[in-house]
Amino acid sequence: MDDEVDTIEDFYGVYLLYCLNPKYKGRTYIGYTVDPNRRIKQHNKGKEFGGARKTSNRGPWSMIMIIHGFPNDISALRFEWAWQHPLVSRRLKHVSKKKNNEKQFNFCLRVLSEMLKIGPWCRLPLNIRWLNSEFVTDFPIQSLPPLHMSICHGPVLSKKIERTKSSESNTLPINFSKICDVCQKVITGKELQCLNWICDLKAHITCLSNLFLNLDEYVPIQGKCPKCGQELLWGDIIRKFKGCNNNFDLTINVKDGNDFYSSDSD
Repeated sequence: MDDEVDTIEDFYGVYLLYCLNPKYKGRTYIGYTVDPNRRIKQHNKGKEFGGARKTSNRGPWSMIMIIHGFPNDISALRFEWAWQHPLVSRRLKHVSKKKNNEKQFNFCLRVLSEMLKIGPWCRLPLNIRWLNSEFVTDFPIQSLPPLHMSICHGPVLSKKIERTKSSESNTLPINFSKICDVCQKVITGKELQCLNWICDLKAHITCLSNLFLNLDEYVPIQGKCPKCGQELLWGDIIRKFKGCNNNFDLTINVKDGNDFYSSDSD
């Protein structure tokens, strides 16, 4: 396996811990983090150092896998909640209870494989990352993740986005100002851009969000770029707006969705 450490900007992840303590061996814990390396240290040090009550004094724990690529903390926390409570989640009613002879680790993987196949999670550009090679398990053929999701191996580092002052002045003459391609008015702040690297779309965040919004939606899910026609996920556009992955084309073709930001516990 590759020994290089991947560095991810604006990291939101949901992880699976496995207890290595012989007294509690086999127990698992699911949690959310923006810094997996710091979080596993907290779990193993105990709740006095920021670890969870359920993992305190039961270590050592191993963070064996983490799902990352969520557009924000809200979507990651909702994924965490559903993974923790599959029998309560309204999206996972089809998942059967843990069998008597089924190990907790295997049950967690079975739930995960089902979650990745259904909306809204099947439309997210997620990464399934194995952190501990001893636990790597293949997904069943009938439960493979969507093709746009990657399965990778090895450690990961979270990186905070460096905020730099824009070299462009907000008071430039009108001839040199940025013009919104939706409303045709001057953009005085930072603009939204298309994820297609050959498209030079510039738009106000409110203009593009209103263009993408459908009836009964409070937050856009997806839409077509008004300039190049590329299908775009709103979450990916906002990640680029915040400074993530500016050098990559993150465009993913997805099917229409109607519950990307809706609560799982409703």
